[in-house]
Amino acid sequence: MTRPLPPAEWAPHKAVWIGFPSHPELWEADLEPAQEEVAAFARAVHAGGRGERVLLVVANDAAAVAAERLAGDVATIVVEPFGDIWLRDTGPIVLSDGSARDFGFNGWGGKYDLPGDDDIGRRLAARKKLPVESCDWVLEGGAIDGDGTGLVVTTEQCLLNPNRNPSLTKSEIEQRLRDDLGLVDVLWLGDGLMHDHTDGHVDNLARFVAPGVLVISEAAENDPNWLVYQRAAQAAAAKEGVTVVRIPSPGRVLRDDEIVPASYMNFYIGNAAVVVPLYGAPHDAAAVAAVQALFPDRTAVGLRADAILTGGGSFHCISQQVPA
Repeated sequence: MTRPLPPAEWAPHKAVWIGFPSHPELWEADLEPAQEEVAAFARAVHAGGRGERVLLVVANDAAAVAAERLAGDVATIVVEPFGDIWLRDTGPIVLSDGSARDFGFNGWGGKYDLPGDDDIGRRLAARKKLPVESCDWVLEGGAIDGDGTGLVVTTEQCLLNPNRNPSLTKSEIEQRLRDDLGLVDVLWLGDGLMHDHTDGHVDNLARFVAPGVLVISEAAENDPNWLVYQRAAQAAAAKEGVTVVRIPSPGRVLRDDEIVPASYMNFYIGNAAVVVPLYGAPHDAAAVAAVQALFPDRTAVGLRADAILTGGGSFHCISQQVPA
């Protein structure tokens, strides 16, 4: 009997949860621009009805009003208190049999402890009447990416970080991935992007786009992550059965003169569209074209994500799909 596991992201979706910026004290001047970017993302995923049902998750009534105004015609507004919008990490992971897994969450290693983030996954699963199994170790959804066959990619920087599961060894974490998610083969990469406060989530570094096919950025000129990309590509190429494809990176992206972890890898693969975050970088158009070539049966859509990135992530980070 085949064990249930997370379907590949390109498998059909019934719906997608998308976090909507809701707290002015967290987002400050970026609140309204980020809300507009998230609404544009929701529209792209909905794709005029050709895509999937969008469940726009808001934390309070004030945010619900904004979400309804900006995206109400393409989304169902779900009011559930949360700390912030990163539902890839705090939402439930839904498996191929329709059951969900809810993992421990400690604010990305104790950095951001916000009310509601530790149980939003269970509450969202309950709303969908999904059977939920709680797993007694810390795992964020953005820390892993699977190809639907049982192969998963992750980074040592995150999963082996002592601020997550200090008592678990590498082999014990591999066993937990097998037991709780049915993931039988782990491709370990090293570090994630510079200044990524998730401690190197893999969905900013490398993504599966087909069984055994892993996309990794190719460093642009003066790219602060050029060595990270090179080491990741070398490690992936050495894994039997894995083919590495390179696409452009945004290069050096600054916010208030600080390097930020901008990445085209944080795309979301929907039923009808693959939505790629853009940053006004020289390689934006080339990245969208490269992603389009990887998904000929979908439309690659590039959307600006500058304001969302001020919170630390992008489109993949704020979404969690519900498999069909």
